[in-house]
Amino acid sequence: MTLSQHVAVITSDEQALIVASDLAEDFKRDSALRDRERRLPHPELEAFSRSGLWGISVPKAYGGAGVSNVTLAKVVALISQADGSLGQIPQNHFYALEVLRVNGSETQKQRLYAEVLAGQRFGNALAELGTRTAHDRITQLRRDGDGHRINGRKFYATGAIYAQRIPTSVVDENGVQQLAFVPRNSKGLTVIDDWSGFGQRTTGSGSVVFEDVHVGAEDIVPFQSAFERPTPVGPLAQILHAAIDTGIARAAYEDALHFVRNKTRPWIDATSDVATQDPHILKSFGHLSIRLHAAEALLERAGEFLDRAQDKTNAETVAAASIAVAEARAISTEISLAAGSTLFELAGSQATLAEHGLDRHWRNARVHTLHDPVRWKYHAVGNFYLNDEKPPLRGTI
Repeated sequence: MTLSQHVAVITSDEQALIVASDLAEDFKRDSALRDRERRLPHPELEAFSRSGLWGISVPKAYGGAGVSNVTLAKVVALISQADGSLGQIPQNHFYALEVLRVNGSETQKQRLYAEVLAGQRFGNALAELGTRTAHDRITQLRRDGDGHRINGRKFYATGAIYAQRIPTSVVDENGVQQLAFVPRNSKGLTVIDDWSGFGQRTTGSGSVVFEDVHVGAEDIVPFQSAFERPTPVGPLAQILHAAIDTGIARAAYEDALHFVRNKTRPWIDATSDVATQDPHILKSFGHLSIRLHAAEALLERAGEFLDRAQDKTNAETVAAASIAVAEARAISTEISLAAGSTLFELAGSQATLAEHGLDRHWRNARVHTLHDPVRWKYHAVGNFYLNDEKPPLRGTI
């Protein structure tokens, strides 16, 4: 773990998209190799940090670009298209920055935003095993003099292994959840590289153990209250997931186009010229194209709804943003899986050859789309339009 030096300053949405496009070209080059060898992307993350992209959601009042959520989603999709794992690593970083924006004190915002603009990365230690529901937490935060001590174990801690701070959900003596921005080098904090998923293999989504880890009161931001009133925290988290899946879908689609145009079809004994006229192949690409374009359009629309919810936060704008994001999340789940699966059908067994590594797109989509059940997105959307019921206030909608 190193701290990025000479961090670029991004000042506009346009600049953020240009930088992301350029980085994506570099990240794509060895993405299959990193996946195959599970080569953790430390050098790529340093370049990612130095680019200034990890600070683009910092509000302009604190020195950041304060880009729109449309742009933020597009940046994440571009990086995810190049490498699904690299696209997912900053997801909880941006999520923590939104919690900070909504619930942090002025002093906390000034200090922590400045760290991000200087190149620091925030990971996460949120999820836990063995709790009654996925939303429950048992990791303890107990007072100790002027500060606090943390004890507990987390898993699926994406990005923690690469971070300088690890925002951690903890439960205080009153049973209230807080978010502790714990320095990575804290005594008693152990990050374990035990992530063994067959997709998203280099996200660093391992375990984090806290054994009497000291954290100062100044590093604790209210967390539970972000879901006790309407805030954009939930839809912000979810639009990033939708962007990751949309990027993976675009990668699978582009690779499928390239494969059919340039490779021989083993199952029809034809050249690529003949294959491009095959009616079944044409139908497959027509079907994928339409759904992919719909997913990308819904992602942009969701960003616009989320921008409005951040600009004027109330029950109506937050509900509308949550539903718009849920729609994007649902279709991005479907198209990422469909694109990866269709790539298998078109490329055949060659898709799994090491020289191609095309199977990673389906594996990445299959693992990432399990983050939270998409079936509940349809339920929330249907209930909203049919019964005028607002979705629940939580991080998964």
